[in-house]
Amino acid sequence: MTGFEAVLLYALWITMLVLVYAGPRIPLAAFTERRMDSWERTKPVTDAAFFLRAKGAHLNCMENFPLFAAVVCVAAFMGKSAVVDAVAAYVLYLRIAQGVTHMIGDSSALVLVRASFFAAQVGLMLYMLWGLLH
Repeated sequence: MTGFEAVLLYALWITMLVLVYAGPRIPLAAFTERRMDSWERTKPVTDAAFFLRAKGAHLNCMENFPLFAAVVCVAAFMGKSAVVDAVAAYVLYLRIAQGVTHMIGDSSALVLVRASFFAAQVGLMLYMLWGLLH
């Protein structure tokens, strides 16, 4: 898998997470008494815990996606795509594993697993940055 393919699949994963937590809102608003604005940030949280965790997984992706995409694009501009192509798929796999773990639950053990997936992603990002700078 190339770095660009990993970026596209990462974007697909982000989109899927949006559909997981925001998708059910449309039928709720269309077919129940629930108003479309009942999910605004200033309103009390009424979503089930799973949907809140899915939203958290989505927001975590949004925090890290720009950095990953930038590294992949800069590698291509520098003519060093091979540096990111070697590990980009693993960044994606770890990101998906982190998101799935996030949605499963929020026990201390799961948070540790999730943090381990994140730490591995950071390590791979540093590896790619090092490779691009040298």
